Amino acid sequence: MANHKSAEKRNRQQEKRRLRNRAVIGRMRTALKSARAAVDESQASAADRVKSAVSAIDRAVVKGVIKRRTGSRLISRLSRRTAAK
Repeated sequence: MANHKSAEKRNRQQEKRRLRNRAVIGRMRTALKSARAAVDESQASAADRVKSAVSAIDRAVVKGVIKRRTGSRLISRLSRRTAAK
């Protein structure tokens, strides 16, 4: 439990950031999951879903929610899966 005003403020800021980061990660994971499913099932909308997933990953990287190399790895794996189908 925070005993100082500054520590209480830090806790409030941390909670806001945590919720914001969770929202970004949730959108990214959902986009990745739908893109992978579309590619695996060879759906016509696969290209659009892959594009939106890459956009969601890039957004998470820019916001600092995931690291740059992690984002690159996820995009690379998705691209290889798309090219294999």
